[in-house]
Amino acid sequence: MAGQAGGESRDPRAWLAVDETAAAFITRSLTSRPPIILPPPLHRAPLRPGNVVEIAGPSNSGKSHLLIMAAVQCILPKEWEGIHFGGLGKPVMYLDLDCRFDVLRLAQILRNRIADGSAHLRNGDFEKDVTKDEFQCSFENTLFSDCMQRFLYVRCYNSSEFTAALKTIQSQSRSKVLGVGIYFVMIDSIGAFYWIDRACQPVRESKGKSLQSVTETVVHEIRKFLQLQPALVLVTKAPVYAEGSTTANDFNRVSSKYVLEDSTVFRYSRQEEERTFSFREYMPLIWQSFVTHRINLQVEEAEVPSAQENEVLSTHTSEWVQPSLKTKEKFSIVDDGVILIP
Repeated sequence: MAGQAGGESRDPRAWLAVDETAAAFITRSLTSRPPIILPPPLHRAPLRPGNVVEIAGPSNSGKSHLLIMAAVQCILPKEWEGIHFGGLGKPVMYLDLDCRFDVLRLAQILRNRIADGSAHLRNGDFEKDVTKDEFQCSFENTLFSDCMQRFLYVRCYNSSEFTAALKTIQSQSRSKVLGVGIYFVMIDSIGAFYWIDRACQPVRESKGKSLQSVTETVVHEIRKFLQLQPALVLVTKAPVYAEGSTTANDFNRVSSKYVLEDSTVFRYSRQEEERTFSFREYMPLIWQSFVTHRINLQVEEAEVPSAQENEVLSTHTSEWVQPSLKTKEKFSIVDDGVILIP
């Protein structure tokens, strides 16, 4: 009974009805939901289906790039035709609220991962009347198409479309085309409609959609989906500047006031200006309590040389704040994904 409850059974009552010690229950729980290994810098915190991960940071800090890397890791198979790729082979639902999703970047990273694996093809893997290059090209194209079938993309232009999309995830997850439930749900970015919802908020307590009610609906739909289909939720969150604060555009207009003839005096940094407001919380409390993991990203002024001649890479930093790992990692974004900087 224990094996059935921990594996095939989807009835939560049957899963909890097993008579066992606390140690056996913990072991069975960890076995049924093993940790998910994601590319750096998301690899530091142990993540499992049911977790809600918030990736916060200013523009160009790498939030969407990390989502794409995680999506590639999910849709790639663990093995294909005897070649190890190390993926999960499961579907991803990508909800694009910013309307800035770069499908070419997704394709580039996916093809690079496939090419790295197909480089291990041996002469005995293909027929004699076909060259290795021809077979490798056909191999990579077939695997690329198979992976892309597991990538589901939805673009939303307002909160109503967003909540409607969340309601359809359950039916999409059980569709016969996929054959397996959605494993990653990605939202980019959760605060995209913040000011629109604030503007539509009724002045007095009356009927109408407020920021609080929209957030409650979002949390309710995601929680309902997770109860039926364990999945990892990855959410990006960009900063929203409060009224009266200095934004990046304001800084461009007034920065000359703070720069004297001696450039070493009163030098004002755009990174410092943005960092002041990057992690100011603006989401309602119901969302803050719903998130189980948080990682903050930043763009540093320092640059590192690239492997390509006459090219430098921006330096990014990541810091897990929930759980608090009390360490910062530096990384740079490249065509293949991310490289950690020692």
